[in-house]
Amino acid sequence: MYAAATEAHPALRTLLRSLGQIVLQANAFTGACLIAAWLLCDPRLACAALIGAVAANVSAVLAGSSDDDMRAGLHGFNGALAGLAAFSFVADDATAAAIAILAATGTAWLLEPWSRWLRAHGLGYFSSPCLIVTWLWLPMAASGPAPADLAATHTLGAAQFGSGVLAGLAQTGFASNAMAGALVLIGIAAASTRHALYALTGAALASGAHVLLGTAASSFDAGLLGFNGALSALALTDSGIGWMVGSVAISVGLQAAATHAGLPALTAPFVAATWSVQWLRQRVAC
Repeated sequence: MYAAATEAHPALRTLLRSLGQIVLQANAFTGACLIAAWLLCDPRLACAALIGAVAANVSAVLAGSSDDDMRAGLHGFNGALAGLAAFSFVADDATAAAIAILAATGTAWLLEPWSRWLRAHGLGYFSSPCLIVTWLWLPMAASGPAPADLAATHTLGAAQFGSGVLAGLAQTGFASNAMAGALVLIGIAAASTRHALYALTGAALASGAHVLLGTAASSFDAGLLGFNGALSALALTDSGIGWMVGSVAISVGLQAAATHAGLPALTAPFVAATWSVQWLRQRVAC
């Protein structure tokens, strides 16, 4: 029994780190905070993330992936995101679970060749495997929430703005309220207070910019305006404030364009903005 327990601990840490990697933190406590945020917001989301992370990690083991990457949670987080997307866009639980398992497995098998190609070009893969797989099935099966709407600008109080920014942090994991966002922020801060500050700043900058562009109050309150900015800032914490702000600005423009076109951008603005900055930094350094 003791041997079984000791073997379970590394597996549990790997699973929790997979969830922590959703906000780019290889930290088991961060993953636990994300689970708490999902349970607070909607327990269905916690089940979705766990289904996706387990499916992706098992597939990665079968594919013979690197043990170090596995332990860091790098093979599970795209699967967790794929599971969250399935349960967020598909109303029927059985259908969502089936799609979550298949999509998470797809991210695991796609990851190695795709990440190898991106590394050769100096780019990180981030949540791109999840985006690719989700966009393949989404037009056929989705019946979930509509994208953000554009509306006239309005005045926000400090409390409402702070609540919307925290909700933006929650939306990094498809949750949607300020309390869930506070738990996500605590989880990031447990791994790195600097990363938590960058995430909060990125979410605030993106949310404020979208408000100035005239995005509807309902989208702001749900946190749909800040999560790409938060992730962009997290991805570039070691690149300097200027590059971070530039990445957030690019993500805002891309998300606004996707919203105007009625496209399900998900985290694509974050990924594209970060790739743009990584590419520019390489050219500047040459």
